Amino acid sequence: MKTVLIIDDEAEFRTRLAEILSSRGWQVLQAEDGTSGLEMARLHQPPVILCDLLMPGGNGFQLCRLIRETPNLRETRILVVSGRQFESDRRDAMEAGANDYLAKPFAMEDLVSRLEGMRGGAPEPGTRLSAASAGDQANPYRFWGVRGSVPTPGAGTIFYGGNTTCVEFRCGREIIILDAGTGLRLLGRELTREFGEKPLALTVLLTHTHWDHIQGLPFFQPVYRAHNRIRILGYEGAQHSLRNVLSSQMESPFFPIHLREVPANVQVEEQKQMSFEIGQVRVQAIFANHPGTCVGYRLQTPHGSLAFFPDNEPYTGAVRARVAAGEQPSEETIEFARKQEAKLIEFLRHTDVLIMDTQYDQDEYGEHIGWGHGCLDDVVALAHEAGVKKLYLFHHDPDHDDEKITAMVEHARKLVTDRGGALIVEAAREGVRHELGRSHA
Repeated sequence: MKTVLIIDDEAEFRTRLAEILSSRGWQVLQAEDGTSGLEMARLHQPPVILCDLLMPGGNGFQLCRLIRETPNLRETRILVVSGRQFESDRRDAMEAGANDYLAKPFAMEDLVSRLEGMRGGAPEPGTRLSAASAGDQANPYRFWGVRGSVPTPGAGTIFYGGNTTCVEFRCGREIIILDAGTGLRLLGRELTREFGEKPLALTVLLTHTHWDHIQGLPFFQPVYRAHNRIRILGYEGAQHSLRNVLSSQMESPFFPIHLREVPANVQVEEQKQMSFEIGQVRVQAIFANHPGTCVGYRLQTPHGSLAFFPDNEPYTGAVRARVAAGEQPSEETIEFARKQEAKLIEFLRHTDVLIMDTQYDQDEYGEHIGWGHGCLDDVVALAHEAGVKKLYLFHHDPDHDDEKITAMVEHARKLVTDRGGALIVEAAREGVRHELGRSHA
């Protein structure tokens, strides 16, 4: 028998739809909120779920993500219904895992027709390219951790995510991982699910070894499988070698398994050159303005370019902020900042996608000058000057909840409009997959 789970807080809507579907041979399950809906989904494993977007006990975005994270529900088809007709809501629902989206008001017959169509085996949402086929498509990239400093789980970070820095990028057979924060644990689970017992060859590019950029490594499933090969590339620190830093967090009393004891073939390589190749990807590095040895990367592929700067404080923005605070930087300091900024702008020139540290807004930045993190206004100005096509706000402050980050996106877009620019601005969201080479309009 056809089975559907209806998750909606409007009892009248549920009852009416249940009557129609029952008359057409459907078995109908009902839940009045997200919490009970998720419990019923996990218990009954229905092939089709209809859920409201805004309801108590977990919104539709969250519910879609949780369903997709449940192994025996990954093939379930999800139809999201909502009383809001914003295109951004539709896009976000699909990115969270929905198969279809229907805005109210709608004809009940249209709704039933869509549910019937979902029984036909549509492709799983967010279906990812295998490493073997990715080279024939635009390069996919996906955010697994977007937060800076420390993981921030909780109700206030559901939409954008609370794991620390980790981004996955694919080109051809290459799987490149940018930083290894706590988001790396989720990526490891997904890679294991996708490839099973097939051997993996992965490359991890580390920008630096501050803990929020490496703390996911001990919990990365692929390092515990002997048939996998993992290269970790980065730059030497001031006092300790790269291998020593990565190993130290996996020594007693911090962790029970040492890096040298993991089954996978893990190679830690300290880079000396600022330009090298990984398969079809041309990698360029440049030192970022952040404490210690820290770089940003630009990945150039046949489909376009992506730059990754999770920790960086724009030089000229810092100078302006000091002047505003009453300081008088020397002419040498001002000239040095100008030259460094010019080098970075040239490095980023016409980048298709820029993922950059925007930890503070203008008001917060005054208290954090010299900390090595970006002010939103300065980053937008830098991206605009470099002719970047799309900017992702990144390294979200641990004290910034979803509402605050959304407000920062809106402010950034206003800055672009005021400049008369064409820069597209989004905030990086955990779990969301994009494709380099596709239109960013």
